[in-house]
Amino acid sequence: MLLGILKETVPGETRVALLPESLKSLLAQGITVVVESGAGKAAGASDAAYEAVGANLTGDRPSILGEADLIPVVNAPGASAQALLKSGAVVLGFLRPLEAPSALATAIALHVTLFSMELVPRISRAQSMDALSSMATVAGYKAVINAAGILPRLFPMLMTAAGTIPPAKVFVIGAGVAGLQAIATARRLGAVVEAYDVRAAAGEQVRSLGAKFLDVDLGGINTEGGGGYAAELSEEALDRGRDLIVRTAAHSDVIVTTAQVPGRPAPRLIRREAVQAMRPGSVLVDLAAPAGGNCELTIPGLTQTVGGVTLMAPLNIAAECPADASALYARNVINFLSLIVKKGELGIDLGDEVLAGACVAHKGSPVNPRVAKLLEATSNVG
Repeated sequence: MLLGILKETVPGETRVALLPESLKSLLAQGITVVVESGAGKAAGASDAAYEAVGANLTGDRPSILGEADLIPVVNAPGASAQALLKSGAVVLGFLRPLEAPSALATAIALHVTLFSMELVPRISRAQSMDALSSMATVAGYKAVINAAGILPRLFPMLMTAAGTIPPAKVFVIGAGVAGLQAIATARRLGAVVEAYDVRAAAGEQVRSLGAKFLDVDLGGINTEGGGGYAAELSEEALDRGRDLIVRTAAHSDVIVTTAQVPGRPAPRLIRREAVQAMRPGSVLVDLAAPAGGNCELTIPGLTQTVGGVTLMAPLNIAAECPADASALYARNVINFLSLIVKKGELGIDLGDEVLAGACVAHKGSPVNPRVAKLLEATSNVG
């Protein structure tokens, strides 16, 4: 079996699907690994490091696409690259099947089996394969570090001969993996942290990290969605949270917002008034920018200054820490591959709930029902 590792071509992408140290278990099974030259350079993995563990290097990208049986990626290959894939190959990565299912049509037509890391079920057995959580951990940390670098204040309280400097106040919206990591990082830097999540159950985790949890009475509305995510709420329920956010923004130096619902636009929780209430020099980092943003002023991918407030809307913040982000992602990928690679041979059992949940398409047909419905809708529109 031939496994191919490609150099990512999405602008700004610095991660790589597998690092040299990740390959040892695969090579031990007799799998041939071919790596595109420069694939791991931005993540600190040289071509020589791949060769040292037994991988083969090539500058011939089309040959990898056309000959590999298994291609783990970070981002989905474009249509032109998909057209070169051989029938029956397996591609695994962040494929964005719910946001852009039609972008995978070429691979599906070629009977390429597609597994999307976004769709890995959030169950105990699959925790080691949860790449979304891995990247959210990196994102939550980096969001606070980036904000601290811009904020014209120090995070910790300092008692000096010249007087006391009060600690910065950080407000985190959304207490999922990214939010909790942001809370923990801000606390380590010495900030006073408040957090809000529509899920009251998140309060215990927030408080365990030393932050204050801001609770809002949503009138008994169910706020728990599938897989540990928040449910999509009505405008009335969202408005109750928005009012709290405006009040809290007025005394916050940094806001990190992380609220997202899988396969849906990010909820607009932060009104213009909230940004206007923030003090000049304050920073807002909108980690939901890839899904449109939690702030109504967010322009995805653009950092802007609004009334003296820096509003950051990164699209791929995990790529700003490529070495560790790649290491975490590679472990997720290797753990997933253990379900489909046995003794150097491919074996796909869609009776396995993890494989069935993560499978976008197999043998020319969509497997995931949500993806199938989206593809059908796209086809009908066309």
